[in-house]
Amino acid sequence: MRALHVITGLGVGGAEQQLRLLLRRMPMDCDVVTLTNPGPVADGIRADGRTVTHLGMHGNRDLGALPRLVRLIRHGRYDLVHTHLYRACVYGRAAARLAGVRAVVATEHSLGDAQIEGRPLTRSARGLYLASERLGHSTVAVSATVARRLRDWGVPGPRIELIPNGIEADRFRFDASARRRARESLGLPADAFVVGGVGRLVPGKRFDQLVRAVAEVPQARLLLVGDGPQRGELARLTGQLGITDRVTLCGERAADDGATGPDRDAADVPALLAAMDVFVSPSAEEAFGLAVLEALAAGLPVLHVTCPAIDELPPTDAPGARRIDVGELAAALTRAQHDHQAGAPRLPVPPAVDRYDIARSAERLMAVYARVAAPAQARPQARPKR
Repeated sequence: MRALHVITGLGVGGAEQQLRLLLRRMPMDCDVVTLTNPGPVADGIRADGRTVTHLGMHGNRDLGALPRLVRLIRHGRYDLVHTHLYRACVYGRAAARLAGVRAVVATEHSLGDAQIEGRPLTRSARGLYLASERLGHSTVAVSATVARRLRDWGVPGPRIELIPNGIEADRFRFDASARRRARESLGLPADAFVVGGVGRLVPGKRFDQLVRAVAEVPQARLLLVGDGPQRGELARLTGQLGITDRVTLCGERAADDGATGPDRDAADVPALLAAMDVFVSPSAEEAFGLAVLEALAAGLPVLHVTCPAIDELPPTDAPGARRIDVGELAAALTRAQHDHQAGAPRLPVPPAVDRYDIARSAERLMAVYARVAAPAQARPQARPKR
């Protein structure tokens, strides 16, 4: 079976890095097309031995991208097309059908109740999404919360497949030497209490609330990993609150190469998690919560406002994760600082992390592929048009 993955972009993000992890475990011939932004994750996928093609799409209304994608699918003689993220789902499902591919799967990574991929949901966006969804065969929801949202939108239940995201837990295992190197490279004192967050710097993540909470905790430092349009606003806020010297904005970090121990880069996400003492996810709306899961794999206590990956499990599966209201952040951080000063050890990796192993996610996705592609493979395949 030959599959083509179509994704909106390959900058650093949860959906993009999830695709790379899945491709590493796909025992089949897979290529990737990115409509825009062949960023660091594209480099990583190529390093893994997969082909990545940049379609060069200019904005949501670049209709010329559609025939280019149709020709690419026909030329590749793909048995299945798998789309990721809103724009790729709309264009990719239509292109697959025009190219004669009937086995079409989409993964919904970022659907919220009021937004999709960080943008407000509109009636027209919802209508276009639902119209294109009918061109596919199955839509994968990365959490039960996303599956519910899809049903509420009007996607028929039998077309929805629940396959949670996954991680490579060993890549995030706590490493004391990585912690030391990361703190040295960032200028963080060895004994400092460091609050951390990871994600796109966009309003929906509510990192401004985290900055304000840290300002209320004397001596606490904040380490934010990520980039986005709110970076300048967050930097100005730290100045207004008089805590610029206590806040480090790391910027975007590419996916690491899986190195552990002494080979781990002090600037990669696992090493930066090792440098933290408590992890905070103040976002009001999430589709899954990969960053929270990675923090738990690193042995960090976690404070989160919402995280379907954890909220959908029994509390005993993630005892180190605590769900709070954003207004409780400062008080919760004060308690975490007290625990840190008392010498609280790193937490053991909880059962929730094992539940979300990426190998299990890949196996379940392969089962969907087999079911979706079986009818198409039973028919003679037409020769591609020249």
